[in-house]
Amino acid sequence: MSGLSRVLIVGAAGQVGVELQRSFAGCGEIIAVDRESVDLADADQTRALVRRVEPDLILNAAAYTAVDRAESESEVARSINAQAPRILAEEALSRNALLVHYSTDYVFDGAKPGPWTEDDKPAPLNTYGATKLAGEEAIRQVGGQYLIFRTSWVYGPHGANFLLTMLRLARQRDRISVVDDQIGGPTTSIELARATREIVSGALAGKFGATEDWAGLYHMTCSGSTSWCGFAQAIFNRAGKALDGKVPVVVPITSAEYPTPAPRPRNSVLSNARLAARFGVRLAPWEVALDTVMEKLG
Repeated sequence: MSGLSRVLIVGAAGQVGVELQRSFAGCGEIIAVDRESVDLADADQTRALVRRVEPDLILNAAAYTAVDRAESESEVARSINAQAPRILAEEALSRNALLVHYSTDYVFDGAKPGPWTEDDKPAPLNTYGATKLAGEEAIRQVGGQYLIFRTSWVYGPHGANFLLTMLRLARQRDRISVVDDQIGGPTTSIELARATREIVSGALAGKFGATEDWAGLYHMTCSGSTSWCGFAQAIFNRAGKALDGKVPVVVPITSAEYPTPAPRPRNSVLSNARLAARFGVRLAPWEVALDTVMEKLG
């Protein structure tokens, strides 16, 4: 990737951060930091980090993602999800660096019957969604070279996620109850990192025109959709051998039967039409992406 001397990856220990390190290997010097290295809730630490590293590209894969806990830790969530992105955007602008930031389907209330587009009005149901939306808005207000990728139901071979939780529970239980009235597009950290690398490479090479032609907000998810229950069943269908054939029975339940402190949107399906039209990039269908992760897990 031409023109890059330093790439700063924030949130490097998370599931997306790990894959970004792999995808961007060889693209200049990689400086990968996690919460052990910098407290993103501390504005001074965040600003000092960027000024010390002097990156050409900032990949912000960090976020406060404890959705239910955010209801009682709203200030911390806002500091990490809204304040830190603003600071990263300001520092990127001052250096003419490119900032890539990841957001969430939880900015929507889930009431729309079809896939959400970038032009649909956000209306988050919970604190996590509200703070992530504030982060998006902060970056847009600052401007400059930036890409915001909204994604959904992220999982992969590393970190804490639905896939690994289901595999763990499958070894402990004969029956697992899973919500069946929330739908979305399960998206792998592998596909996110691959697509990010492809788009960033093209943007920096001038493939997509001037900054004002491509900078902005895009939805980025694996194609297709399912419910959490359908996702769980797909996981177990592929994990039979790994579970010694002891595949649990998946029991569909409603959201009302599994209450949580933070309400979730019923429809989290995002349209990727703008991403495909602008960059010619498509992520794999969610079932194919799941196969890839299961293969990596062995």
